[in-house]
Amino acid sequence: MKIYRYPQREAWSEIVARPRLDLTQLNTTVKEVLADVKARGDQAVKEYELKFDKADLQSLAVTEEEMDEAEKLVSNELRDAITLAHHNIKVFHTAQRFVGQKVETQEGVTCWQKSVAIERVGLYIPGGTAPLFSTVLMLATPAKIAGCGEIVLCTPPNSEGRVNPAILVAARIAGVSKIYKMGGVQAIGAMAYGTETVPKVYKIFGPGNQYVMAAKQQVSIDEVAIDMPAGPSEVCVLADDTANAEFIAADLLSQAEHGRDSQVLFITTSEQKLVEVQAEVERQLALLPRRDMAQAALDNSRYVLVSSADEMMALSNAYAPEHLIIQTRNYEELAEQVINAGSVFLGTYACESAGDYASGTNHTLPTHGYATAYNGVNLDSYCRKITFQHLTEDGIRHIGRAVELMAEAEQLDAHKNAMSVRIKSIE
Repeated sequence: MKIYRYPQREAWSEIVARPRLDLTQLNTTVKEVLADVKARGDQAVKEYELKFDKADLQSLAVTEEEMDEAEKLVSNELRDAITLAHHNIKVFHTAQRFVGQKVETQEGVTCWQKSVAIERVGLYIPGGTAPLFSTVLMLATPAKIAGCGEIVLCTPPNSEGRVNPAILVAARIAGVSKIYKMGGVQAIGAMAYGTETVPKVYKIFGPGNQYVMAAKQQVSIDEVAIDMPAGPSEVCVLADDTANAEFIAADLLSQAEHGRDSQVLFITTSEQKLVEVQAEVERQLALLPRRDMAQAALDNSRYVLVSSADEMMALSNAYAPEHLIIQTRNYEELAEQVINAGSVFLGTYACESAGDYASGTNHTLPTHGYATAYNGVNLDSYCRKITFQHLTEDGIRHIGRAVELMAEAEQLDAHKNAMSVRIKSIE
């Protein structure tokens, strides 16, 4: 990692920069795979599954027998943990239900909104180096609460054509039954365009590698909506002299082990804490099974020593992290200064892992600086707000002339006439 001590503001752009790759060839490959899936459907998907996942599939759909078998392969202890997490996620997202109210903007003019669930959504669940069964809960639970009529889940199988059993158990607990064995670009294409087996969806959710992210962005141009643009995962940890260096190192490494292109940013007001955290990271890193991957991520990472808490917050807001951990004596005060962040963890004991799995908040969050404009997945992500209005004769009297004048000023005579004929009818 690179260490900055009391950097000037002009150096901040370098500190907050994410690793950038030339994606020209990647995007070309993604475009070709998507076009093939669109043209040939299931057959193309099966061929790509054989090519990329080494799975020779006769059928793309997960059967009830496979769901039942998965139940036997997951320990009762893990099933209980998944059930606990599902409960907390459900409680948190249920509290987000929209309650609309009718508003009379003028006498006789009433306006309101109604929240309506997206009828058909697609969930992508990675299953490569880390099968993310927790993401099943994060995506499917709010979809069920929102009332989405059809939930399609795609996840890659192993070379034997089997889906990770914990993913299937989590899907059953969350109430998802349409599950398909496919990953990568071909899964995104299948959900975006529809195939003989996979229904076309209206919005796609879920994380993935660079190919998956590129595929989501390409299909979002003219086929389906997506949850958000995204890049590699990241965390920013803020600390003062009261922070626990062992905890901070564990938080940094828990993010770094996500992948080689992940990034961690540590910002502190304490020189001593900077030294302590460096030592703890090295000690804990040596014990990790995924230490090579974590080390690669640390190579893209930065430690920054600043002079004040205000400067620490300003730099964090400039970075706009996916995950933000504030481990300071005055974390509540600093929390009020957060402007750009996906999800925030406050105090000594709120580790990122809690939000990743079981606190109840959603772990599908904006990365790569998109937290400046996007929020993480929530209940509203699965809904649309439809607006309604009702006008009485009194309403026409109150706003009719204003509508005529504005339409006339924009030279839209038919717009003006639509109101004029109503005004005449009540005179």
